[in-house]
Order: sequence, then structure tokens, then C-alpha cells
Amino acid sequence: MTTRPAKAEHPQPPKLVDLARWLWIGSAVLGSVAFLLELTSSDLLLDELRKAQPDLGQSELDGAMSAAVMFSLLACGVLVLIHATIANRMARGRNWARILITVFGAGGIIIGLMRLLVVVSGLASAFEQTVSPVNLAFSLVTMAMDAAVLVLVFQPSVAGHFRSAPVGQQTTTPSS
Repeated sequence: MTTRPAKAEHPQPPKLVDLARWLWIGSAVLGSVAFLLELTSSDLLLDELRKAQPDLGQSELDGAMSAAVMFSLLACGVLVLIHATIANRMARGRNWARILITVFGAGGIIIGLMRLLVVVSGLASAFEQTVSPVNLAFSLVTMAMDAAVLVLVFQPSVAGHFRSAPVGQQTTTPSS
């Protein structure tokens, strides 16, 4: 009877890192909910389908709309899963995951700020684009959550959590 090696214990992440993990996952969930609400509550997708295929009947349009919503739901689920995986790796002390969160978080904040600027400046209405106040509120909340994550994972008190093990203590795999 062979015994399996015990699973390596992961050190408990500092409270700030754990908070950052849950904020990151929460931001992904909230962003997905906002996207799905926008998709299902507006007639934008239906209007685009009508423009692309004017000869489709109502039942065909409804089927295409349902397929688009299901695909979007699946895509949102995959994105939340990816965010959770990266957040969990970051909580285990993986610096590459902290860097990925930094890149994605900063990118999301920049895109959110540009979107806010477009809405506030009136450019969105000039191009006949509407952004619902609810969607804008979701965007502001997710930007604030992402910003909090970036602040938390770069606190000096958690820097040691992301340092790699000394060279002599790194695990190596035997070559075959």
C-alpha cells in the first residue's frame, strides 16, 4: 500500500492580504453582475441583432438573445474563476500573482476612469452612447475595490509574505 505525500501546508496569509483576496474576488463578481444586468436590462443587444439580421423573426431574435446571455454568463463565470485562482495564489505568497493583480487592477482602474471621464465630459451622449447610473455606480465601486486591493498588497507590513524562499531552501524536482 502506497501512501501519498502529505499536502504542503500553506502559511496563513496576513490579514491585509486575505482582505485583498476577498476584495479582488468580490470586485470580479460585482463587475460580472453589473455586466449581466446591463446586458439583460438594455435593448442594446437586441437592437444590434435586429440591425445585423433584419430578416429574423421575433422567436429567432429571442433565441439569439438567450444564447448571447448564456455565453456571457459562462464567460463571466470563467473570469470570476480566473480572478479567484489568481487571488488565492497571491494569498499563498506568490509574487507573480500579486503582479498580475496589479496589472489587471491598474488597467481596470484606468479604463474605469476613462469611462467616467467620457460620461462626465458629455462625449458619451455626443456619440449617442448611454451609460446607466446603476452601471456607473457599479463601476465606481469596483474601481474603489480594485484600488483598495492594490494598496493592501503593497503595504510594507505584508512585503515579507511575497518574498521567495532563500536559495538553499527552495524545493527542486529530481530530473528524470
